Amino acid sequence: MKTLVKLWAPRPIWNPKLLWKSFRKDGRASASLDLAELEAINRCEKEVPEYFNFANDVLDKWSQIEKEGNRPPNPALWWINGKGSEVRWSYEELAALSRKAANVLMDPCGLQRGDRVILILPRVPEWWLLNAACIRTGIIFIPGTPLLTAKDILFRLQASKAKGIITNENLAPVVDSVSSSCPFLRTKLLVSEGKRGGWLNFKELLRAAPSSHDCVKTKSDEPMTIYFTSGTTGSPKMAEHTHSSFGIGCALPARYWLDLKPSDIMWNMSDTVRSQRDSEYSGQVPRNYHVQCSDRLSDAGPTGSYGYRFKSLKHCSTGGESLNPEVLVQWKKQTGLDLYEGYGQTEVGVISLMEKGKEIKPGSMGKPVASYDVQIIDANSANILASHTGREGEIKAIRIQIQAGPNFITFFTAHVDNPEKTASTFRGNFYLTGDRGWMDEDGYLWFVARADDVIMSSGYRIGPSEVENALIEHPAVVESAVVSSPDAIRGEVVKAYVVLSPSFASHDKEELTLELQDHVKKTTAPYKYPRKVEFVHQLPKTVSGKIRRNELRKKEWEQIKHGTHIW
Repeated sequence: MKTLVKLWAPRPIWNPKLLWKSFRKDGRASASLDLAELEAINRCEKEVPEYFNFANDVLDKWSQIEKEGNRPPNPALWWINGKGSEVRWSYEELAALSRKAANVLMDPCGLQRGDRVILILPRVPEWWLLNAACIRTGIIFIPGTPLLTAKDILFRLQASKAKGIITNENLAPVVDSVSSSCPFLRTKLLVSEGKRGGWLNFKELLRAAPSSHDCVKTKSDEPMTIYFTSGTTGSPKMAEHTHSSFGIGCALPARYWLDLKPSDIMWNMSDTVRSQRDSEYSGQVPRNYHVQCSDRLSDAGPTGSYGYRFKSLKHCSTGGESLNPEVLVQWKKQTGLDLYEGYGQTEVGVISLMEKGKEIKPGSMGKPVASYDVQIIDANSANILASHTGREGEIKAIRIQIQAGPNFITFFTAHVDNPEKTASTFRGNFYLTGDRGWMDEDGYLWFVARADDVIMSSGYRIGPSEVENALIEHPAVVESAVVSSPDAIRGEVVKAYVVLSPSFASHDKEELTLELQDHVKKTTAPYKYPRKVEFVHQLPKTVSGKIRRNELRKKEWEQIKHGTHIW
């Protein structure tokens, strides 16, 4: 699920500012919304408020309710690390600390509303605290995985023109190695107990910061966050989201997919950008902390460590990639719990989901959420296929119609500084997801494959050209083609077909495979490295890398299906 900017291709049907302006009729200037109102906006039954800020309209509101004694003392954020450390913040404490953090960003850091800040932290309390602080100040935050390399960080700093970066002691030296090439970067904030030259220390500044801060008044369609997302070609693109698309647009999935109630404890196993987890620790948390709902609990697969019933756990959800039906069956057999799948994208939020209490069809992505009119259209003509035909291989799309009202609440606004990329995601009145799928007679959606070359592995979105660019920098590689390969645990993994230079042709292939894998890990984010490498004498001859990848990918999937070899 992704990001935006104020640059938009000339498409009068999809102009967020015009839409919000046209939905305003009563001239209200601020939002004071309860959960029912948030859900009504998601269902297109209520207008999007002109102004909205999650820190002011949600966090501070619940803080005040808590202060007045009108809600039970459940934590707003409960963090544990499996090593004995634990943090429990009430809404009042989280709100107060986020105000102090906001003062850190604006005073010693010198950042202002509209500035962009890259935030690269693992799952530590400060990550959520700084998110809230950025929202309070109107600073646009850009999350990044701690797996990013120096090359990745350099690209993101230069492309986003970020004025600040926030990270820990592990990545600070990496940032320092590239910061001289980033003319817009002026503030480096370190989340660590230690100090480092040229860096401000967040924890030290937080202790000294004043606790009062006036939250900025942000419009609903004002940029809030930017995500870098991989595509078929070139470097990752910047997708921008607003204060309402993320701040309001998650209400329906929380209710109908995660099945959350006010007193529930939800355990989120996702990393701050993508999912990572420790399987032994994963089994301990639901048992010891009375977790009722777990997000992405299925990532471990049906291993022996889950062959028991959890005392309090009652609901599990999963997303990121389509699960093998057998995984769902085994999960239910070993835990007694169903897995509820959801499907979405950074750009548009949750598109479809399995709703609690409704029939689960193993392998399906569920039914479209209430705010989206999801259709299966012909790949070439953009004509809607006859309803529920079950035809495979067509493009899944979201119909957008200006007369439909505010049904774009979770939509990104644009790919920043890339109007061509933005325009390419639309065909007629449809937003194209880039996925191919079909819809059955009951309205359930089924995923078939990506319409482009993007590889979805363990929830990570990997552009093949990024891996190919990394491989070609190694002296052994003359040419390469990177495709997806089926995998029982990760759904897909990266596979590289490599043509070697003559001087490396006699090298030990196992050693060379490890060398190339290690090279890619160091050149780009480690999760992108090819888990499978096949050395070939030549690749299919074509002028298009995409056509070549399509041909190889078809052969690869046929090889797996029939247990044969391609070459």
